[in-house]
Amino acid sequence: MNTEQKLTALWHQLYGDQQTGKLKGFFAELHQAARSAPKALPTGWFKDVVVYSLYVDLFNKNFDGLTERLTYLQELGVTCLWLLPILDSPMRDAGFDIRDFRKIRSDLVGGEGPEHQAAFKNFVDAAHAHGIRVIFDVAINHASNEHHWFKEAAKGPGNPFRDFFIWSDNDKGYPQARIIFKGMMESNWQKLEGQGYYFHRFFEIQPDLNFRNPEVLLEMCRMLLSWVALGVDGFRADAVPYLWKEEGTICENLPGTHAIVKFFRAVLEAVRPGTMILAEACQPPKDVVAYFGEGDECHAAYHFPVMPRIYLAMAEENAGPIFEQLSTAVTPAIPADCGWFSFLRCHDELTLEMVTPAERKAIHAAYCLDPAWDFRQGEGVGARLANLLKNDARSIELAFSISFTLLGTPVVYYGDEFAKQNDDAYQQQQEALTGYKDARYRCRGPVDWAEVKEQLANPASLGATVFKAVKDMLAVRRKHKAFAGGDMMPVAAGDKRILAFTRQKQGERLLIVHNLGSAAAEMQLPTDMAVENWQPIYNPFRFADNTLHLPAKAFGWFVSRPN
Repeated sequence: MNTEQKLTALWHQLYGDQQTGKLKGFFAELHQAARSAPKALPTGWFKDVVVYSLYVDLFNKNFDGLTERLTYLQELGVTCLWLLPILDSPMRDAGFDIRDFRKIRSDLVGGEGPEHQAAFKNFVDAAHAHGIRVIFDVAINHASNEHHWFKEAAKGPGNPFRDFFIWSDNDKGYPQARIIFKGMMESNWQKLEGQGYYFHRFFEIQPDLNFRNPEVLLEMCRMLLSWVALGVDGFRADAVPYLWKEEGTICENLPGTHAIVKFFRAVLEAVRPGTMILAEACQPPKDVVAYFGEGDECHAAYHFPVMPRIYLAMAEENAGPIFEQLSTAVTPAIPADCGWFSFLRCHDELTLEMVTPAERKAIHAAYCLDPAWDFRQGEGVGARLANLLKNDARSIELAFSISFTLLGTPVVYYGDEFAKQNDDAYQQQQEALTGYKDARYRCRGPVDWAEVKEQLANPASLGATVFKAVKDMLAVRRKHKAFAGGDMMPVAAGDKRILAFTRQKQGERLLIVHNLGSAAAEMQLPTDMAVENWQPIYNPFRFADNTLHLPAKAFGWFVSRPN
């Protein structure tokens, strides 16, 4: 089936025979875009990278400042940048409230005109010259209430943009759709004086787009293609499970949503194959796996449920929660060309949506060390990695080792590599600016590069200790392809405190061992894994009589010796 046939079939699934003429006209736009697009990307490139997630303004003011730090990122071992919201926005929700999908925020490029917008293209080119891919966030589910589509829609029925959003005479529609921002929002409907109610899944300043209107789907496709033309390598599809709404459902993970994602994928493949779609779907693994389709939806997805189990495993000194989440009983197999992304927080907070009530209570009790850190009434903890782990260097390094060696592409959140602290001043500033009591603000905050330079110059500082460990681990990781998409198999350790597994790809086999315990432990290697067969590649332990002797919170990486 060629691209036009795929898109036609998906269009009919969503809209029947409605406005098929617009689809045919869109085919001509696709052909034109393909003729001028950058060259295709290698298949599966996203499995081989180390991702660094940042807010441009908070990392180093603007794109000029970020360009100045590309060498720093390259030397750290970063090979892909995930830019948190950069599109034009009134910044009521850190940029996830998009005012213009075709424009970079003026403060990030130094002005409003086309010559300033060109600064983004210059940055993308500079990143590529440093061997760094570039992806960024697009909130495809909603827009800002300051977007010109919504401003026009709010003028009333009969406006051509009215059906770009979802309207009702009352607030009773979609009653089974959960309120995502518990404790901050009381309803998914917002009254607009004289216009009835509009639907929103997040803050009331973010009205949901109405993908039942085919023009919305085409406009969002055109938007994605405009950024592909500038060399962007992929998109983090924010809030992807909520795109399609139906009465009598929870309005999540519906067939219509999957059809929309397949449509996006087919459009991108037609213009620049390999342009990544990364699913931001905070759902159980069986639902997230559905976003890979048959290799025709998203290329990659975050493994949200395994992340909080890393913290649970460390708190309880028990590897079981991690292995359970990664077992095929919980995490089904995925298409060969797809991949998981692994991380230590949901870019901001330690999110606790995808855990059991008992696990949520245990994790929250262990890590919400200040009531002010509570996010969404117990469903998250708003704190930096270093603060969550009580600024204990060994615990922080252990957490990074787990993230860097488990199945999936690792993501480093800006500043965590030098133990950046909670920013309570930024929390207070943003609460005053936005009016929202959102505990995640303290996890953001600007980087003080003079302070970082001073820390890194002192080898005894926490920042320098963590930075060296992260840099060294990434350097070793880069040399061994089994970390990138290789199979993962648990190794029986005989002690619940020990998280041990192998990674294997193309004849290379790695052994990874972590002691989650606060006391020393021992691990007897299985008979088919004799000590003489393993060469240490990072943080070696003492071997004796085929037994690994692991200090508290220690870890080690080994590669099998050639036969």
